[in-house]
Amino acid sequence: MRLPFTVFTVFALSTALLAQKRTAPSGYDTWDRFGGSPDNIHYSSLKQIHRGNVANLKVAWSFDTGDAFQGSEMQCQPIVVDGVLYATTPKLRVIALDAASGKLLWSFDPWDGKQQSGRRSRGLSYWSDGKQSRIFGSAGIYLFSLNAKTGQLDDGFGNQGRVDLREGLGRAVDRFNISSTTPGPIYKDMLIVPTLTGEAHPSGPGDIRAYDVRTGKIRWSFRTIPRPGEFGYDTWPKDTWQHSGGANNWAGMTIDYKRGLLFAPTGSAASDFYGADRHGDNLFANTLLCLRADTGERVWHFQAVKHDIWDRDFPTAPVLVTVRRGGKLIDAVAQATKSGHVFVFERETGKSLFPLETRKVPPSPVDGELLATTQVLPLAPPPFSRQQFTEDMVTDRTPDAHRIVLERWRAVRKGDQFTPSSFEGTIVFPGFDGGAEWGGQAFDPETGLFYVNANEMPWILRIVPARVSRGVMSTQRIYVSRCASCHREDRKGSPPQFPSLVDLEKKFTQTQLEEVIRKGTGRMPGFASIGDAPIAALSRYLLKQEDTQAQVAEAPKGPTDLKYTMDGYNKFLDPDGYPAVKPPWGTLTAIDFDTGKFAWQIPFGEHPALAAQGLKNTGSENYGGGIVTAGGLFFIAATNLDRKFRAFDKLTGKLLWETTLPASGNATPAMYQINGKQYVVVGAGGGKSGAPSGGAYVAFALP
Repeated sequence: MRLPFTVFTVFALSTALLAQKRTAPSGYDTWDRFGGSPDNIHYSSLKQIHRGNVANLKVAWSFDTGDAFQGSEMQCQPIVVDGVLYATTPKLRVIALDAASGKLLWSFDPWDGKQQSGRRSRGLSYWSDGKQSRIFGSAGIYLFSLNAKTGQLDDGFGNQGRVDLREGLGRAVDRFNISSTTPGPIYKDMLIVPTLTGEAHPSGPGDIRAYDVRTGKIRWSFRTIPRPGEFGYDTWPKDTWQHSGGANNWAGMTIDYKRGLLFAPTGSAASDFYGADRHGDNLFANTLLCLRADTGERVWHFQAVKHDIWDRDFPTAPVLVTVRRGGKLIDAVAQATKSGHVFVFERETGKSLFPLETRKVPPSPVDGELLATTQVLPLAPPPFSRQQFTEDMVTDRTPDAHRIVLERWRAVRKGDQFTPSSFEGTIVFPGFDGGAEWGGQAFDPETGLFYVNANEMPWILRIVPARVSRGVMSTQRIYVSRCASCHREDRKGSPPQFPSLVDLEKKFTQTQLEEVIRKGTGRMPGFASIGDAPIAALSRYLLKQEDTQAQVAEAPKGPTDLKYTMDGYNKFLDPDGYPAVKPPWGTLTAIDFDTGKFAWQIPFGEHPALAAQGLKNTGSENYGGGIVTAGGLFFIAATNLDRKFRAFDKLTGKLLWETTLPASGNATPAMYQINGKQYVVVGAGGGKSGAPSGGAYVAFALP
């Protein structure tokens, strides 16, 4: 059942839940790794700050990195070790701060002063053997190791402190880009690294790799696009591993250290929206993998989407939880999805703890596409996001908005989660950014409640003929054929996923931009194959709007030259730029895993302009997770536009405290204690949905 967005609604917790209250766990009073603890549950046992005094929270310290620039983001969840807070800045500098005062201790610039803009980083990894300690981070194609006390590169790691993430994948490194935006877990003396690949061809493979923390050498690899003789090879066309990419873990991984099990969720295969070159189910794309952390050996797997053409990546690292069945607590792993579902499995066997349903999927109307005939969804817990954009959900914000949206709604395809893409356009709802997103979920081991914040934005996926060309052509045509499917023909992009290319001269010199085009970055593949002259001409076009001609290098037609692509990442908006669907546009939900039912659900976030007109509690797009505490609280920032940092009662969802940050807090907070004083800190980076960018870390404590 969905909630009316104008009313605060709470589902009463069952008396059974309260009667079966679990024992409060110990060992959750630090925040020395991504997710706070090895099980990634975003939980703190600290309770100096609690329901009765949270309204008294004040700013304890604030540190402005000085690295914000137009359109920049800062998604880092800090870690705190021995009184030192480690974090990254919008330009991907690594900083160490005194966690009690915010005083800068050291700073490391991975670009050596040569890079003027940054990319996303969601955090850092820490390792120590008692004698030496290291901080691991990533910038561009490099993984680097720093001395945790000094911030200096560790010369014994890789090549003078750096490892090229493209190496060891069995392909020529100049053909694709690999980066890492999410910190990897440490297992014994290995760092297991999430990677970001391109979402269109050419794209690197999504191998999961464990690196020796001292030397940077690869200790083991698990190939997510199987090779001949490997399990899953028959779910791809012959020899696909030689040229296809993606199926990567970019959202992070979680380790059950007691059992030595690594849980790694993967994304879709390239290209994301048209799979004529990858007929078959495409194992291990869109899969929750359970691997031996020692060796990378597969234990079990669950593929949530077969032959994905909807960009249904697993968007977040899984959470290790306990679920009560028959009076007994079962160790489980929970994985939230972009589609608004939660899968819950026994850790050792992969057996689902809630019933699953196999659904028939209609065939694709796009020639060359061959979809799986069935897909699987859980019957419980209920979806935490709406599943179809129906006519009664068309916005009624204004009569004109309703009329225009309804006309567009009638012209496109709509249906459930697995409605195929089409030439006229297909509504994807929830959209490419969820449902759940990369901020991650929280689990309260005291109550068995699972917390997830979600987006409810419809997008329109439209398939169009590919326009890749070769030979002599204008730079405007080069741009349209290579770049417009992501950044749009008007160069305005689809922020925050695909940034605007307007005013690039404020961020890049021509030399810097040529390097980005040549090598790629983040999701963007490299385009070295088109030749140096077209790259230079394209750079001038983007920086100075000079439309000249260039000879694009000829290349043999290959298996990844696809007939179709998509026409861009298009949110379904009303004429004034608000979502085309009725609110809520963002939600916060608490799910009781023992019963499989909602404990409560509320709209999450506001649009300040609408709130000023009296339209409040609409919810808004949100990125970044929350943390749950033994003090009875749930802390979260995340909302794109209102810049709020909030604390809710974890049992009811009642708002107990809020404050305004210097920029939107699109990051997950961290909680720690220094000298008997409890702090909660969050990065205020902004930059999403047109919001102003920032670069400050703000810590709160009781007076």
